[in-house]
Amino acid sequence: MRKIEELKFDNTYRKLPEEFYHLVKPTPLKNPHLVCFNSDAGSLIDLDPNEAKKPDFIEYFSGNKLIPGSDPLAMYYTGHQFGVYNPDIGDGRAILLGEVRNSVDEKWDIHLKGSGRTRYSRIFDGRAVLRSTIREYLCSEAIHALGIPTTRALCIIGSDEKVERETTETGAMMLRMAETHVRFGSFEAFHYTDRPHYVKLLTDYVIEQNFPALFKEENKYYMLLEEAVNRTAKLIAKWQSVGFTHGVMNTDNMSISGITIDYGPYGFMEEYEPEYTPNHSDHFGRYSFQNQPAIALWNLNKLAQALGSIIPRERAQDALEGFKNIYSQCFVELMSKKLGFKTARAEDVGLIKRLLDIMVTEKVDYTIFFRKLSNLISDNADLNHDAVCMFEDKSGIEDWAASYKRRLRAENSDDIERKRGMNLVNPKYILRNYLAENAIRKAVNEADYSEINLLHKILQDPFSEQSEFEEYAGPSPDWARNLAISCSS
Repeated sequence: MRKIEELKFDNTYRKLPEEFYHLVKPTPLKNPHLVCFNSDAGSLIDLDPNEAKKPDFIEYFSGNKLIPGSDPLAMYYTGHQFGVYNPDIGDGRAILLGEVRNSVDEKWDIHLKGSGRTRYSRIFDGRAVLRSTIREYLCSEAIHALGIPTTRALCIIGSDEKVERETTETGAMMLRMAETHVRFGSFEAFHYTDRPHYVKLLTDYVIEQNFPALFKEENKYYMLLEEAVNRTAKLIAKWQSVGFTHGVMNTDNMSISGITIDYGPYGFMEEYEPEYTPNHSDHFGRYSFQNQPAIALWNLNKLAQALGSIIPRERAQDALEGFKNIYSQCFVELMSKKLGFKTARAEDVGLIKRLLDIMVTEKVDYTIFFRKLSNLISDNADLNHDAVCMFEDKSGIEDWAASYKRRLRAENSDDIERKRGMNLVNPKYILRNYLAENAIRKAVNEADYSEINLLHKILQDPFSEQSEFEEYAGPSPDWARNLAISCSS
């Protein structure tokens, strides 16, 4: 394990032309202090967890000192926001400190969020607030524990600095990590300003740094797009399978490496509602739960257009046409596992659709239902089961349950084995918005960060019973049902 000063820093993005970034140092926070530290993320860069106990740790990640070897810059990108192209984005409140390679030669971007004004800040202050950093810290780690590709969160640094949002809040910084922070919008920035040579240069950079197996391939640009389609389709299928709704799927919030990035007004759907939209600014439900697959494909089309100078449109269309099949196949596989099926059968798609149709009518809690379903006994006629009893109108669900039992018996399903398998893919614990809100209120109002750490601990192991934390597995209280979240951070 290494001290902070011993981390092997580089910044390959700095070697690109200056049009790709703005060289800028973090703006220090006033009276910084450590809110929380994630040793699991630290281990990815071989960071000794004892470093978080040192005063210099706070200095380095609050902008007061530069880590030796770091070379900070704000990345330039544009993007389509709510379907409209915005030419004026970029890292307006985040700075790429550089890249760290660990002992097994994995490269991690070290990105400081809330680090102050940059060239791309426009009229804004370049800060993040404690509320939003807590939400991103908790959710990125919860998403990771669910087996979904994501950025990782190393720490949050709080402060006494006042930041104006809807109300006056306190400023904070969060250190996040990813294999790359290049987005679909990074390519759009140069496509829409008619700089195809920079599109090609960026594409070559991404392939060399993040997809080295493609570097010597004759069709490497097409293969990169194909890889982006494949990864994005599978990412969205995983989101859908656990009820996660990102909230702001703009092209500048879509990673070229197919990971979850930029946590803002997200939400885990509670009552099964396909139109669920956690972002209160999304008045027309563009980024609703049910729209995520279609929006992902729309965004990939914009990526393909941005790569149009190096990939012929007809060729790009071949890659894009693969999205629906990849997504559908992955989604059905994931849902089949949630239902405990060992093999694939022709009737499975219909069985899955029937169940979801019944669930939306009854507004049943998505996570709790699938967790309870694992207890169903397949070889008796009794339909008075915990999962079935969640429905007021029993006729539809009882008919479905009878079909489900026949399906299980057809493959000689073993109830004990099936329960074990289902509980490995159906989480008991998710980051319901009220849980995050409770942690935020304690942190903001009382400077008590214990609930953040407790939630992080619980959500690291979402599939286990953890009976001592049973209260965290229940539905949201009435005041918090389907909370809508602000974009402001």
